[in-house]
Amino acid sequence: MKYLKPGHLVPDLILDTTKGVKWNLQESEPENFTMLVVYRGIHCPVCKKYLEELNEKVEDFRNKGVEVVCVSSNSKELAEKTVEEWEVENLDIGFEMDIEEGRKWGLFVSEAIKDSEPEVFLEPALFLIKPDKTLYSASIQSMPFARPKFDELLKSIGFVLKEDYPARGGH
Repeated sequence: MKYLKPGHLVPDLILDTTKGVKWNLQESEPENFTMLVVYRGIHCPVCKKYLEELNEKVEDFRNKGVEVVCVSSNSKELAEKTVEEWEVENLDIGFEMDIEEGRKWGLFVSEAIKDSEPEVFLEPALFLIKPDKTLYSASIQSMPFARPKFDELLKSIGFVLKEDYPARGGH
């Protein structure tokens, strides 16, 4: 498994989104961070709750200079269904993140254990990426639970910006 290191460049990433826009990490110009949220897919009730919460707080992140984009390995049709059924219209939802692309980011990959799950899918993660495309922080999960809490993350980003706190763990 590949591990991304804080302070080092992240892989290139180009995503089609449910808003009809092609999102390109290399072309993104956030004031402070890009927050990439990888979710398991429409089959995951924990992801539903997580993205619904993020949908309500996305403006708070934007106000801190954080560009937010979410992605799964789901198809375009399932991603569009996700936006509609989960009511997460404030989020930029990417789709069809290739399993091999996920491996470049150090993501865990699971095989279905229930009929409702895709045959193979990416497990959740949250990355904060600096404007220079280096990794600031990563939270990579092997299960649907134990994800960063958005209120705590907002507070932490405020601290990081105020104190000019450096990325840690890059050695």
